[in-house]
Amino acid sequence: MNKIKRSDFILKPFLKRNNFKACYQLITTLIPIISLWFIVSKIVYSPLLQITKGFLLIPILFFLTLLSSRTFSLMHDCGHNSLFEKRSLNNFFGFCLGLLNGIPHKPWANDHAFHHRNNGNWEIYKGPVDVLSLEDYEALNKREKLIYKVSRHWLMLFPGGFFYLVIKARLGLILIILNFIKSLMQETFIKLKKRNYLGLLNIQSRIKPPFSDYGDNFDELFDLIANNIIVISGWIIMCKWLGAAFFLTFYSLILTFSAAIFICIFFIQHNYENAYASNTKNWDIVEGAISGSSNLDIPNWLNWFLADISFHSIHHLSERIPNYNLRACHKANLHLLQKSKVLKLSDFPNCFRYIIWDSKNENLIPIN
Repeated sequence: MNKIKRSDFILKPFLKRNNFKACYQLITTLIPIISLWFIVSKIVYSPLLQITKGFLLIPILFFLTLLSSRTFSLMHDCGHNSLFEKRSLNNFFGFCLGLLNGIPHKPWANDHAFHHRNNGNWEIYKGPVDVLSLEDYEALNKREKLIYKVSRHWLMLFPGGFFYLVIKARLGLILIILNFIKSLMQETFIKLKKRNYLGLLNIQSRIKPPFSDYGDNFDELFDLIANNIIVISGWIIMCKWLGAAFFLTFYSLILTFSAAIFICIFFIQHNYENAYASNTKNWDIVEGAISGSSNLDIPNWLNWFLADISFHSIHHLSERIPNYNLRACHKANLHLLQKSKVLKLSDFPNCFRYIIWDSKNENLIPIN
């Protein structure tokens, strides 16, 4: 059988972006979110018993969580410059959508682009949970192996999701500021010691990013600072509107659950039985897209909230295809995707066992 090439796929007709469709997707996502928050305010200030309020808030929590996941998916498209026709619009709305979930868009998009450039090459990209090679895992002691296993259990999606959306960007900015001040003070001390007073006017203190996806360049740093200022200001306003205790609890639950959803989806679309897991020498980017990205057989209503990211092999073949064209492109190329893994909801839990990379046999193996 001849090796499948990227040119074998029908992709070009599906690359066309459409501002009307993009705006429609934003409107049908943001209006329900705004409406549900106003309903929440009515419930909070109503004279109903607390237990009655709780029952009314549960379905709203459910839908706000799913809508939060959808805003992340649309931000993801903006990061690939594939939602709107112009890059400036994708950058602007990507930044705005990032505010809803507390994610600085530019750093996230740059980090995600690295994943796309190396998908399936497990020697370079270790997945969202930093999968260890079999050799590195076997070198751990019993305690370290237990920590590794527990830290990558599916239940860790929830505390991990909370950290990812609520804490990470805030902590990242704090650490960058502290590192900047430390670097500035050290450089100032050295110049004063050498009596290089004029050198103080040319201090070039390097910002040392505490995370790989924050602060790597000025654009990322600006996005991180702007995101934090606006997000924290928004939290303060919402606290005054709904009460600090209620808002912080309710909003934290939304972010925790929504982050758990999209981290889970991202994980199972690359960690599963017989997933393509090559080393650099044998790696092929097309093979990585076809055999290293699973496609999901899930209900259409759930696909809507995920902006059709379920058709993941096609997305990795060309990230410039807008989400609203992914399904049609997938169907047009279905005959070339026979090697692609298809997962159902019932398959998800088993995927979390595949957290060891066997570099010799080039595959992912389950942990015992």
